[in-house]
Amino acid sequence: MKTNFHTHTYRCLHATGTEKDYVEEAINRGLDVLGFSDHAPFPDKDYGLRMGYDELEDYISEIDKLKSLYKNRLRIYKGLEIEYHPYYTEYYTTLLKKFKLDYLALGEHTYTTNSGFFRNIFFAESTNDYVDYAYAVSEAVAAGFFSFVAHPDLMMLNEFAWDKNCDKACDLILCAAEKYDIPLEYNANGFRRGIRPYPDGVRYPYPDDRFWKLVSGSKIRVIIGSDCHTPEQIRDEAVIRAESKCAELGLKMIDSLF
Repeated sequence: MKTNFHTHTYRCLHATGTEKDYVEEAINRGLDVLGFSDHAPFPDKDYGLRMGYDELEDYISEIDKLKSLYKNRLRIYKGLEIEYHPYYTEYYTTLLKKFKLDYLALGEHTYTTNSGFFRNIFFAESTNDYVDYAYAVSEAVAAGFFSFVAHPDLMMLNEFAWDKNCDKACDLILCAAEKYDIPLEYNANGFRRGIRPYPDGVRYPYPDDRFWKLVSGSKIRVIIGSDCHTPEQIRDEAVIRAESKCAELGLKMIDSLF
């Protein structure tokens, strides 16, 4: 079965293509299942690079319409990629219950530290921030709202060499995933970013082999996500590379959340 549960649209302001464009491309590429997970808005604050809160109902309505229209050709699920902040607990429940989303993907770009500070993992000041990030991911997983953790090794895109903080951050994330039996996503979008020089070698920003070799020795389930930002990326060379790498690493793969 060919599936993808990490799909963005023009609504997030850094992708192209309508929901229908992605559905038609998914069918053209032979997918059986397509899950939409555009970046979620928050009701009281604009965190940037995402749809406005006033677009949310239209987004959901459009996916529902496509589910009905293409029901004999493609299974479609409606979801959102969203960050976890403890003060939005009621909102996550609302998304799943009132708006009847099929799933939420934890995409921890911004996070709140134990000291109450707001951070963005794209702008880590040192690997100490990786540990705070991992604690935030662990807390999110324990909260129980999410169906998988998107790009759990996203922290590795920063310009720091691997050190003991990286070991600790990985351990925190892996322990949470194993304890709560939540899948981790092997994210193909990191391959699209290209190989870059880092203080400890040349590599892709993510997926980071060092992280995934630790996963390979565990019981953690892994799902590949295209993280497509154009319809053509639904199943491109990056996804095929991801499939090959997951097989090479011997990860415990799943192809569906349902």
